[in-house]
Amino acid sequence: MSLLHWAAAGAAGYAIWHAVRRKEEEHAPAAFAEGEDTSKNFARVRSAGTEGMRSDPKRWDKIDQASDESFPASDPPANY
Repeated sequence: MSLLHWAAAGAAGYAIWHAVRRKEEEHAPAAFAEGEDTSKNFARVRSAGTEGMRSDPKRWDKIDQASDESFPASDPPANY
């Protein structure tokens, strides 16, 4: 095989790998931050706070933080 054939095979392999990887990323929950492990998370609830979000909110204060930390519980936050 010539070098050109090896290069074409490598490019095709990379394209397939990239397509499979991209398809896996599309199935990740939208609320989870990049790199947050969801495999052991039975309830599929993300970590509280802005560091657990995929995109940063424009405004985030203490009330937003307390509300986010209380989810999915039905009790209000302690500092409400």
